[in-house]
Order: sequence, then C-alpha cells, then structure tokens
Amino acid sequence: MADPNPKSKIVVVMPAYNAEKTLKRTYDDIPKDAVDEIILVDDASGDRTVEIARALGLTVIVHPVNRGYGANQKTCYAEALKRGADIVVMVHPDHQYDPTAIPRMVGPLLDGNYDAVFGSRMLEGKPLEGGMPKWKYFSNIFLTALENAAFYMYLTEYHSGFRAYTRRYLESVRLDLNSDNFVFDTEIIAQGILKGMRIHEIPILTRYFPEASQIRFMPSVRYGLSILLVILRFKLHVWGRRRSPQFA
Repeated sequence: MADPNPKSKIVVVMPAYNAEKTLKRTYDDIPKDAVDEIILVDDASGDRTVEIARALGLTVIVHPVNRGYGANQKTCYAEALKRGADIVVMVHPDHQYDPTAIPRMVGPLLDGNYDAVFGSRMLEGKPLEGGMPKWKYFSNIFLTALENAAFYMYLTEYHSGFRAYTRRYLESVRLDLNSDNFVFDTEIIAQGILKGMRIHEIPILTRYFPEASQIRFMPSVRYGLSILLVILRFKLHVWGRRRSPQFA
C-alpha cells in the first residue's frame, strides 16, 4: 500500500465484534493506496470475524475475553502507535460508515492544519435519509448541544465512530484512564480540548441496515447518562473543584 505522504504512516484500525457479515465489504471500500496498514482488533467475537480478517491479510489482534468498545479502541491505538503510525483512522467494520472518505479525512492532518478529523453525519443534513432512527437523531442533537456548551467548542456531532487522529493527539491524552465502554468517544474529545488539540469535521453519509451494529435504546439511555457524568467531571476539573487525572 502506498503512502500519500512519504513522511507519514497512515494506519486504519478496526474495532471489531461479530463483524463477519460486513467486514469484507468494509475492507473492499478502503482505498488501499491511501493507507499503509490495516489493523483489526477483535473483542472476543463469537463468529468468523477473525478468520475472515486473517484471510484478507489484515494485522489481527484478539482479545481473549470481551472487554468493551472503549477497551478495543485502546488496543487499536496502542498497536497502531507501536507500529509507527503518524495518523490513525478508526473505521468500524460494520460498513455503516463509508471508508472511501478516508483520503478526505487524512488530508487536513497531512497538511498539519488539525490534530483530529471526525466524520459528521450532521454536516450533510441527511442522517434520517440514511436510515438513522429518529430517537437516535434527536438524542444526538441534544447531547451534542450540551457538549458544545460544556466544552466551549462547536462540533456538529460528538458521537461519530469514523475518526482520524494524529500521533500527537493520541500521545497527548491519557487513554488508559478512559472508559472501556462507548463513552470513551466523548472522553477522548474532552481530553483533547484541554490539551489544545485542533479538531475538524467533514461531512459523511452513513448506512443503517440490519447487519450494522447499533446501540439499542436502553443501552443508549445509559450512554447518554454517562456522557452527562463526563461533562460534570470535566467542568469540576476546569473549575478547580475536583481535579481529575483523566483531564490533567
């Protein structure tokens, strides 16, 4: 695989759990000339995810027990950095996000203008057309508004699973102190904001279909509450009321 910039190694990481039905479709859509390596971290899947990943020639790391989405990301980023990545792109192997957008995501990072680029379903203004459930759409808008107010930053979406980070970003924050669950995605943004990381968004389209992984309603409620707790810890830290090593 060729590197679009000989000075930067671009690694795609795929946090996987029971992705046998969608993994190959996702892999096929990744522009191979835009990345140097693809790493899949399997979180103790009960299907053929690992077998398929190895057949595709991916670098495969396996968790012997299920540790959670956040823990999977921790392994993804640690392994990518260990292998010399300068830019790490997270792509879910459920084919919900469109990997053909990878060159658009890494471009601003290669230019040195930003430290992270997130794919936003909201920038195009058509997430519902892509099949996003209405309850998820409105909860996304509500939580994003709260996060913007708390973090003094404007993003159209904090909950996208399609992201690219520079080595600088990933090495500047305490990933080990973050949750092993879905709220990891919010914590890493909060940490980056306090470290002065520059975050950019690009519009993306998404697909919602039966095989694509989605958080069900009640887990989504718990996820929303956990975001509120992150906001509370963040504000207490900023105000000096209760310092948190996670945000130091």
